Amino acid sequence: MTQEVHQAGAGLAADTAAVPAVGEPAPDFELANQFGEPVRLSELRGRNVVIVFFPFAFSGICTGELCEIRDNLALFEDADATVLAVSVDSKFAQRAYAEKEGYGFDLLADFWPHGAVADRYGVFDPDSGMAGRGTFIIDASGMVRYVVVNPRGQARDFAGYRAALAGLGGN
Repeated sequence: MTQEVHQAGAGLAADTAAVPAVGEPAPDFELANQFGEPVRLSELRGRNVVIVFFPFAFSGICTGELCEIRDNLALFEDADATVLAVSVDSKFAQRAYAEKEGYGFDLLADFWPHGAVADRYGVFDPDSGMAGRGTFIIDASGMVRYVVVNPRGQARDFAGYRAALAGLGGN
């Protein structure tokens, strides 16, 4: 599995934690989803997990990226992958966003402590107070198998998800 990390120009501060590398264990976390329900990464072991950090709900590029996931959710389900979309927005904003766009996957609120999970994954920008565009595909054993971090304003390439998920296998 390849790792693509495009951090040049991403605007991430030097004191942000390092981006987990392919082959490393994924940092565990627990965040509330759009319904206020706790979601803990380690409780999803046995399934592949796609963690998609995005800057803000209701923003243009973010909406396009998440709608592409929504419209191709079968690709993730066929790879036995759970999608977790994470931003610094509150669970209330996440719920309104999910309802408006018809997202059938969890939107997690990395609201407080503000951006703590994004920071653990090396994609939090404290200067702007938002998460960068980082994607981490975690295999069923909890290991990072794919990483891409795009610069601000640059949408992720959906073909990368397709190739990474194909490499994991699934059902």
